[in-house]
Amino acid sequence: MTRLKLSDISDEKPVRLSIEIPARLHRRLVDYGIVLNGGVTKDAPQPAALVAPMLERFIASDREFSKARRKVRSAENSST
Repeated sequence: MTRLKLSDISDEKPVRLSIEIPARLHRRLVDYGIVLNGGVTKDAPQPAALVAPMLERFIASDREFSKARRKVRSAENSST
């Protein structure tokens, strides 16, 4: 079985965000959804459902962002 970085696509109330992505990226997202669905096209997650969990995973794994965020929050807390 393929180990993908996404494992769970939660069903939360969404906030609408409209973006344009290159067609090549859209095709890759379609393929990712199919692979995530075990290679089955039917009922595979649509690209729009993949974007948020992918961004969350990316941000959660970005150590430099986490470090900078802690630094900013620490500075905010010490100034109040």
